[in-house]
Amino acid sequence: MDLTDNILNGFAVALQWHNLLFCFVGVLIGTLIGVLPGLGPVGAMSILLPITFGISPVTAIIMLSGIYYGAQYGGSTTSILVGIPGEAASVVTTIDGHQMALQGRAGPALGIAAFGSFIAGTLSIVGLMLLAPPLASLALRFGPPEYFALMVTGLVILTYLAQKSMPKSLMMAGVGVLLSVVGLDTMTGLPRFTMGVPDLLDGVGIAPLAMGLFGISEILLNVEKTIKQGVVVSNVKNLLPNRADWKASAMPIVRGSISGFLLGILPGGGAVLASFISYGMEKRLSKTPEQFGHGAIAGVAAPEAANNAAAQAAFIPLLTLGVPANAVMGILLGALMIHGITPGPMMIEKNPELFWGTVTSMYLGNIMLLVLNLPLIGLWVRLLRVQYAVLFPLILFIALIGAYVINSSENDLYLMLFFGVVGYLMRKFEYEPAPLILAFVLGPILEDSLRQSLIISGGSMAIFVSRPISAGFLFVAALLLLSALLPGVRQKRNQLVEAADEDA
Repeated sequence: MDLTDNILNGFAVALQWHNLLFCFVGVLIGTLIGVLPGLGPVGAMSILLPITFGISPVTAIIMLSGIYYGAQYGGSTTSILVGIPGEAASVVTTIDGHQMALQGRAGPALGIAAFGSFIAGTLSIVGLMLLAPPLASLALRFGPPEYFALMVTGLVILTYLAQKSMPKSLMMAGVGVLLSVVGLDTMTGLPRFTMGVPDLLDGVGIAPLAMGLFGISEILLNVEKTIKQGVVVSNVKNLLPNRADWKASAMPIVRGSISGFLLGILPGGGAVLASFISYGMEKRLSKTPEQFGHGAIAGVAAPEAANNAAAQAAFIPLLTLGVPANAVMGILLGALMIHGITPGPMMIEKNPELFWGTVTSMYLGNIMLLVLNLPLIGLWVRLLRVQYAVLFPLILFIALIGAYVINSSENDLYLMLFFGVVGYLMRKFEYEPAPLILAFVLGPILEDSLRQSLIISGGSMAIFVSRPISAGFLFVAALLLLSALLPGVRQKRNQLVEAADEDA
């Protein structure tokens, strides 16, 4: 079946009324999450994960995906109107976007953010359609040693590009792998690390773990620090950018789309890194760099294009290799595995309706977002005036209900609250939760691949270096770990992290 037939079949799936409805619900919730500072797409998806158990896998992934890329759109609204990033990837947008709003140009800033996001999202979806099938075909040559090496490399890259301390990120990845093996051993049937608790025989659930680490901990942090409400710019007019705005933004949108797409594919790259790099590149290429930081429209167009392109591109390694590029993709991987689907090279062949239905729904979702964002600016402005103290009890209530209804188990409630406190303490002491959740979802694949490889080789570890692909992956992982020990590389990495924190 050629690409055109696959795309048409994908639209046939995405245009079914229930998939359209859940796509709309997803992008609407995502936009809302992006607009309201505090929770973020990872926490929102974790809390809403239980409601996907009663619907089909295609519909569930379409909705959860919509939440993710919808949040990239919504985050720009808060950044521009209030000066507070609604989502981490919109931190850079705040620099010039809010300045434009204070100068009475909130409309063009919001307009170029929406159009730039749509253009970048569309280009990224085309790239996803073109790259995913051949990449999946290449990955069909992978055996257990190659998959083990790929998972190790993915985890190392994720920790290498972590925002804080790399040793702490490696520790969190180790804890994630340890949590993933709790329960019955798949080969021997013997319990492991259950501490005599019968409810842990099935292992630690992805939902209570993710809801605790990201949802509950985020609530605790926000309640503690009380988000300071900025100046809400409510005088929004002239949403359509003029010719001069388009002239200044056209190439930044193109460059942001390309750089965002390439960085989104890399594990650990993601929308945040893409937006920072895109902004820095435009400032360096600009003929008037002194305008950046004082309301340059290119400083809005480029990072918004980059973060949306990266959000769509992150689906490529997840759907073709089964490697999540960031914490959001880790949640999606967990959702797919709950529904009995293992992402990877065989998914396109075995579940074409899921792959092509999800990809084509992204295009429909981007159209919905473009239509939604501009007319609903007035609603978002009113929502931004709602204090977080009013919102957090409702979020907490939804999280508690969601954790309980999965298995009707009080144990899941206790686990969620426990991991919520753990997540809160982790963030207070600057331990990132993302490597933990990613290692948790990759742990079973990592363990199975390791065991299968050792069975094939008769217990010899030489199998991992005797096969070219696995040896290549492990070489890259070792190179990254060793380079992090070099003083010059470590100092440069720390400077980039500090610069990102200062801009935030």
